[in-house]
Amino acid sequence: MQRGQVPQGPTVWQKLKMGAMMGAGVGLTIGFIFGSYSILRGGAGSRGALPTLSQYMLSSAATFSFFLAIGSVIRNEGELPAHWEASRLHFTQTALQSRQQGLAAMKARWELEKRRED
Repeated sequence: MQRGQVPQGPTVWQKLKMGAMMGAGVGLTIGFIFGSYSILRGGAGSRGALPTLSQYMLSSAATFSFFLAIGSVIRNEGELPAHWEASRLHFTQTALQSRQQGLAAMKARWELEKRRED
C-alpha cells in the first residue's frame, strides 16, 4: 500500500462469499448434529443412514449459507453520512450519562411537564 492511501474494505462479492462460506460451515455442523440425533432416535429410514445424514447436512448448509450471505452483504461497516453520525452521537450520549446527570435531566423534564399542565 502506498503512503496516503486509505485501506479499502472487502467488496460486496467478497462479503457474499465470506457469508456463504461461514453459513455452510455452521449449517453442516448443525445438520450433522440434528441429523445424527434424528437417525439415532427414529432410525435411518428406507434410504439408509448416510443419505439421510447427508440430506440433513446439505439442506441445513444451503439454508444457513443463503441467509448468512444476504446478511453479510446487508451489513454496512462503512462510514455513516454526517447527519446520521450526528444523530447517533446524540442518542448514545444520553445513554452514557452518569446517574446524577440522568436524575437531574429527569427532574428537569418533570418540572417542564408540571409547568405545561398548569
